[in-house]
Order: sequence, then structure tokens, then C-alpha cells
Amino acid sequence: MPTPQTPLRSGFGAASTTSEVIAGIDLSGRTAIVTGGYSGLGRQTVRTFTAAGAQVVVPARDVPRAEARLAGIDGVQVWPMDLLDPASIDAFADRFLATGLPLHLLVNSAGIMAAPLTRDARGFESQFATNHLGHFLLTARLWLALAAADGARVVQVSSLGHRYSPVLFDDPGFERHPYDPWAGYGQSKTANILFALALDERGQASGVRAFSCHPGSIAGTGLEKHVPPEMLVAAGVINADGTPVLDPARGLKTPEQGAATLVWAATSPALAGLGGVYCENCDIAPVAPRLTGETTMADGGRLSGVQAYAVDPDAADRLWSLSEQLLGITFSTNRTNRTNR
Repeated sequence: MPTPQTPLRSGFGAASTTSEVIAGIDLSGRTAIVTGGYSGLGRQTVRTFTAAGAQVVVPARDVPRAEARLAGIDGVQVWPMDLLDPASIDAFADRFLATGLPLHLLVNSAGIMAAPLTRDARGFESQFATNHLGHFLLTARLWLALAAADGARVVQVSSLGHRYSPVLFDDPGFERHPYDPWAGYGQSKTANILFALALDERGQASGVRAFSCHPGSIAGTGLEKHVPPEMLVAAGVINADGTPVLDPARGLKTPEQGAATLVWAATSPALAGLGGVYCENCDIAPVAPRLTGETTMADGGRLSGVQAYAVDPDAADRLWSLSEQLLGITFSTNRTNRTNR
């Protein structure tokens, strides 16, 4: 039975931190993979997991740089991987599967935002390719390890920015539609939510549950590198001197507050037996009223919840099929089949 997209009244909120949501939870003997785990929210998630006893693997394009950013955190390894390179993803997954370890936690946190139109070597638009397709392929290739955990969780880091666009199924690569960086970002973040919904429906028979989440707006993580500073100031995200504005009630958070929803979705006992839902502020989010007209970054402080198009089971199934088609794979979620190309 699908989990209702209805708040649980978790006892946590917008200002809750990773240390608060992980309190009393022991991750000893657990293995996690965190993409984007060497900066911002990802690094705080890695720090929290390892402090609770988990062993964590962080994929990175630039291994020395990632190792330097994670220096001093015990229990973490950095392995090479590029989300835009299928061969690199295959090599990473093969290396992990060769360890024979079950994968208890997969947090797909890496991403880019509002990037100018660029295409990868396959011709895919970069935000959709990085934020969604790369993580779809990585999850598919790691499936045997997830199923072997007998209770794994997959967390897709989405965003309130999903409100900028549904998935453009007739033209996901913006080959016929005019390209807008925020529409491209919104499409990829909607895809994160739909992927979690579809993955949870297919994976729960193997003990794998999936969630998506909005962490909030955390300035200074590097995600905003394509956004002009004056736009961030106008949106109330940073001050004129470049320092972050902190106001959890408006979703403007520290990394410890932003990563709390990721950690909560990955570890909270309150979510046992549940899945497929979009979370924010360390709880399941409600379905938001349908937006009319254009929204901007400045609207983020007054908006919350998930758009209905992002939790539509039919759209989730359609995205699954489209992703398999674009990647040339069959993502089988039984316990014995490998992903077929």
C-alpha cells in the first residue's frame, strides 16, 4: 500500500540538526555511499553517518580534492566516479560489488543547479544527466548490494525547485523547447522525486525503500555557482556582503540543518515500513496547492510541500521507462538479476 504524502508529526522541524535526528541511532556495521559527499550537505551527511559508526564510500571526479575536503573524518573512503560517464559508474559499481558488502544507505546528493545549456558526450542536457540519469544508472548498478542489505534505504536529494518544471517527457533534452536554466533544474529535481516513488514501489519486495527530500537553501555549498550574486541577494538568500542569511523558518539553513532531512530520511525509525514520499524539515511533506504563474527564487520562503505532478505514479512509471530507454539498460529490481545493457 502506498505511503500517504502526509506529515507524521515527527517531532523535528526546520531548525533541527543532524546531531539531533541521529541521536540514539547506531550505524555500526552499516555501509553507505554518498554522492557529492565531499562538500556541503553531502559532507555533513558523511560526517554524521561515520560518527554514528557507518563506513562510507564517497564517489568523486577529483579524488585528491575530495580526500582533502574529507580529511580528519574517520571511516570514509573516496573512489573515482563521474556521474556523466557510464563507464565510470560501471567501474565504481563493479568495485563496490566485488567487496561483497551489502549497501545499507545510498544517498544521491550530488547535483548541479541552473547551469547554462551544455550537453554531455551522449548529447543529454547536463542537469537532467547529472541530477537524474547518473543516479538512476548508479542505483541500478548497485541494486544487488542494496537488496542484500535486507533493509536498505535510498535517498534522492531533490529540491523545492521542482516547482519550476515537471518532466518534459516529449523533450527532456530541450531540443525543441527553449532552454531555461531553472526549467532544466526543476525538471531534474522533479525526476528525483518521481524516481524515488518508482524505486520504492519496485524495491520494497527486496527490502529497499526510497525517499526524496528538500534540504532547504544552504548558501556557500557551491551549488549556487551559476547563479549571479545579485539574484541571491534579491531572493534574500545572502546578504549584500555575501554572507548567508540564516532563517530556518524560510528554509534558509546551515549545512547541519539542511542535511538533517537527508539523515532523517535515511535512518529514522519513524519511517520503518514506509517509503516513496517526499520529505522536508525532517518530516513527510504535504502535497502543495497547484502553482499558477511563474515562481522565482524569492518565493522559496513562502512555499513548501510537493507538487502533485511530482508524486504521480503514472509519471513515475513513465520516467522509469524513459530512463531505461535513454541509458540503454533494463533496471531489474529482483534479487538475482544484474542490470542488463
